[in-house]
Amino acid sequence: MIQTPYYLIDKAKLLRNMEKIAYVREKSGAKALLALKCFATWSVFDMMREYIDGTTSSSLYEVRLGREKFGGETHAYSVAYGDNEIDEVIGHADKIIFNSIGQLDRFADKASGIARGLRLNPGMSSSSFDLADPARPFSRLGEWDAAQIETAMDRISGFMIHNNCENRDFDLFDRMLSEIEEKFGTLLSRAEWISLGGGIHFTGDDYPVDAFCERLKAFSGRHGVQVYLEPGEAAITRSTTLETTVLDTLNNGKDLAIVDSSIEAHMLDLLIYRESAKVEPNAGPHSIMVCGKSCLAGDIFGEFRFSEPLKVGDRVSFQDAAGYTMVKKNWFNGVGMPSIAIRDLDGNVRLVREFSFADYEQSLS
Repeated sequence: MIQTPYYLIDKAKLLRNMEKIAYVREKSGAKALLALKCFATWSVFDMMREYIDGTTSSSLYEVRLGREKFGGETHAYSVAYGDNEIDEVIGHADKIIFNSIGQLDRFADKASGIARGLRLNPGMSSSSFDLADPARPFSRLGEWDAAQIETAMDRISGFMIHNNCENRDFDLFDRMLSEIEEKFGTLLSRAEWISLGGGIHFTGDDYPVDAFCERLKAFSGRHGVQVYLEPGEAAITRSTTLETTVLDTLNNGKDLAIVDSSIEAHMLDLLIYRESAKVEPNAGPHSIMVCGKSCLAGDIFGEFRFSEPLKVGDRVSFQDAAGYTMVKKNWFNGVGMPSIAIRDLDGNVRLVREFSFADYEQSLS
C-alpha cells in the first residue's frame, strides 16, 4: 500500500478528457496544446501525446520540459524573457509568443528562425477573480491597441489571446470571440495562426461540444487561420485525487479531522481563491471540517458530510486534484510532499515518484 499523502492520476478518467479533445480537433480543425502551467506531470505524457498536438509554456523550464518530455509542437510564451534565457527558449520552441511589442522589438531578430507571435489583450474576460483576470485594469498581459499592433505585423505570423478563465458558458465564449473579431478582425485575417488560449471548459459535462466545434471552424475559415486551443484544466479535469489519511480528530464547537496533507502546500489554489476541496459523495448525517496539518490557521480543506464519524486512520480522497496542484506544491512547514501515483487502464496502481528529506534539503541553501 502506498503511503499517503499522494496524488493518484487515473488514466481511465484522463482518457475520457483526451477523447473529447481528439473529437474537438477532428470536428473543428483546431490543434490542441497542453498548458504546462496547469499540469506538467510528464509520467502520463505517453498517453496524452496520442491525443494532443504538443505543449504551451510560460517559462524557460516549461518550454524545455515540453520539448524534452512531450514533443510535438512546442509553443513558448512568457510575460517577459531575460537576456540570459532567450537563446535557450528559442532553441526548444517551434513558435515564440511575445507578451509585448517591446519584447518583440528586443528579441525578434534572435527568433527569426522560428514562428513569432504576439499576445493580444481584448480588454474582456470571463474571470470572476480579479487576481486571475487577464483583462483587469492596467493589465500587463498582452497588447490592446490595434494601431500599435499594426506596426508589428511584418514581424509576426500569429496571435495568442487568453481571456477565458474557467469558462463553462459557451454563449459567453461565443460573444467574447465575436467582440474580438470586431475589434481586431483585419489583424486576425492577416495572421496564419491564432491561439485562443485555455480556460474553456469544453470537456465538462453537458458542454455543447458540437456548437463549439462549429464556432471554431467558422472562425478559422473566416480569417484563414490555424486555430490552437491550450487546454489545461480541460485536459485533466476530474482525473486525479489527493489521497490522505486522518491523523487526529477533535471538537472545538465543530467536529474536526486533521489529515496528513495541507492546502497551502499541496492544493494552494484552494487557499488563493478561498474555495473548498471536493469530497464525494459528500452525503450523510455527520458534518466534519477536514483540516490540514500545517500551522496555518486557515489550512482547511472544507466542511463535508460523511456517513460515519471520521476516525484516526480513515482515508479521505479529495477529488479533482490535478490542476494547479503538482505544479504549485511547496515545502511550507516542511510538510512531506505527496508522492505521485498512476492507476493504469488495467486498474493497477503504481508509484512513479516519492519525495524525501533530501528533496526538501536540496530545495534550500
